Order: sequence, then structure tokens, then C-alpha cells
Amino acid sequence: MAATRAAEATWEHDLLHGRGSVRGESGALPELSLSWSARTELPGGKTSPEELLAAALASCYAMQFSAILARQQHPADRLKVRAACTFAKVGDGWKVTTAELTVRGTVPGLDAAAFGELAVTAEKLCPIANVVRGNVVLSLDARLEAP
Repeated sequence: MAATRAAEATWEHDLLHGRGSVRGESGALPELSLSWSARTELPGGKTSPEELLAAALASCYAMQFSAILARQQHPADRLKVRAACTFAKVGDGWKVTTAELTVRGTVPGLDAAAFGELAVTAEKLCPIANVVRGNVVLSLDARLEAP
């Protein structure tokens, strides 16, 4: 089984003074505004490709980790995942330089060491992490919290 998901972006005018929008075709991701200044300075209520990448990474990792925990007979009460993608000037151009994953979880019956090991396994199996792996510095900070 394969699933294809799509999004559409529109851009008007030049990069520095222009503006754009992006929306998901499913209807779940509403039309979101984009601008260069929102990407490189303050967001001002607009999004960026890096924020969308971070959202994809955080949600994919949360799903992957929850699946692994359930297979180990330790379903999570809660996983809170944050992903941060850094967009920086490198030489004459710009690139995404880092993707940082932070996960905090409440998982009954699991100790911190096992949580950490399974968190690393989830990162290695996460499809979106595997898209960025080798292209950016990818890091993981995993911590088990008390129920």
C-alpha cells in the first residue's frame, strides 16, 4: 500500500519583497502565508518551509515512536515531540543545517534507559528523519518523565 500526499505553493513577485502561500490538498492544512522575512527574521504569523519540515518531522517521529513502544508492550500515555529545523546562510547560499528532535514521554512500566534506546530506534526508522539524515546534523534528546 502506498499513499501520496500533496501540497501546493504559490509565490508572487521577487524573493525579497514577494509573498506566497502554501496549503495541503487534503484540506487539513489550511492556506498558510509565506514570506522571505518570515523565513529569515521574525515569523509575524507566517510560516516557512523549515517550520513545515519541523512539523513533518515531529509528527512522523511521534507516530514511529508510539508504534515501537506499543510493539514492546509499553504503549505511551503521552509523547510530546518538538522538532526544530535551522535555516542558515552557508557560504553564498542558504541551507537547512540542523534538525533537532526533543521527546518527552510518559510510558508506564518502562525505565529511562529502555526509553532512550527505543527513542533512538524510532529516530532511525522514522521516514521523515530518513529524508533529512545525511543532509543536516540530526540530533535527538529523549527523556522519560514520571507519570
